[in-house]
Amino acid sequence: MDEEVGEVVDEEVSDAAALPARLRHVHWIGGGSGAGKSTIARRLAERNGWRLYATDDVMGDHARRTTPQEAPFLHRFMAMDMDERWVNRPPQTMLDTFHWYRGEGFDLIVEDLLRLPQERPIVAEGFRLLPHLVKPLLAAPAHAVWLLPTPEFRQHAFRSRAATGEDFVRNTSDPAKAARNLIERDQMFTSRLRTETRRLQLPAVQVEITITEDELAERVTTLFLDGWHGTDDRWELDGQRAQKAKGYA
Repeated sequence: MDEEVGEVVDEEVSDAAALPARLRHVHWIGGGSGAGKSTIARRLAERNGWRLYATDDVMGDHARRTTPQEAPFLHRFMAMDMDERWVNRPPQTMLDTFHWYRGEGFDLIVEDLLRLPQERPIVAEGFRLLPHLVKPLLAAPAHAVWLLPTPEFRQHAFRSRAATGEDFVRNTSDPAKAARNLIERDQMFTSRLRTETRRLQLPAVQVEITITEDELAERVTTLFLDGWHGTDDRWELDGQRAQKAKGYA
């Protein structure tokens, strides 16, 4: 029995070591909520003929494919009503206990990507693509980027979504408080991503309110197609440093 267990462990380790090669055709766009991930990924897919994989679109499917043992935070969240989720808890608790931010269900993203045909590149996008989970899957650092919205950009994005009636906070008893909680939680999540991408030396783009969609798409496209030549102070790109980091932006 011990020999059989050892063989299973060896096979799992071997499979994990092979993942970067099996996923080398995947480009990853993560980042904070409202940073433009979906828009940029869609543009890259349309422009280059890539397949688009949006992690937001499969959240429901992934939730159904998990058990309370596999994803305890997800199933606790599913049992809450809207006020419990967005009104009654402080933003720090919302951040620390949000299932997708804890990486629950990330293995299902990997499973989905491995099942897709490999005849053309894939661009995967979504806030669920956490830097520490994606890095071990990268064949090269330039195959991934994280978009980090400034507070001003995030608030503008939130107001735009609210104006179109797409904001779910209206389903709470106190939409104003729910919106404040959500914005603060998302700002803390973006700060966490900034710290993590810096620590792991992964590419990140600061998305400011002055940046245009065309500019952001061009920066991400150049990164993916030409590679990342970031060094100690070039790990993150903002509007003022765009021309200095030619190999990145």
